[in-house]
Amino acid sequence: MKGKKLFVGNLSHCVSAGEETELLRELFSTYGNVEGVNIVKGKRYGFVEMSSQSEAEQARKGLNDHEFNGCSLKVNDIRSGEQNRERGRRRH
Repeated sequence: MKGKKLFVGNLSHCVSAGEETELLRELFSTYGNVEGVNIVKGKRYGFVEMSSQSEAEQARKGLNDHEFNGCSLKVNDIRSGEQNRERGRRRH
């Protein structure tokens, strides 16, 4: 099941998290209303939450492999907790 929240990876290490947060908000807003942007401190990934599932899907399709601050973004759906638990059980 797909949701409104997207994983955004391969962010630039050359831009401050604050600046990149605003730039991501602007970029993703071309696909709909952005409810939140959270870049994980010290990492090259973060999360963007759109206001609807359809907007998130449009953004994922439009921005995956998109050139952003010198890097090719990786945009994926967030897996639900249930999917993660199932995946964890298969590993053991």
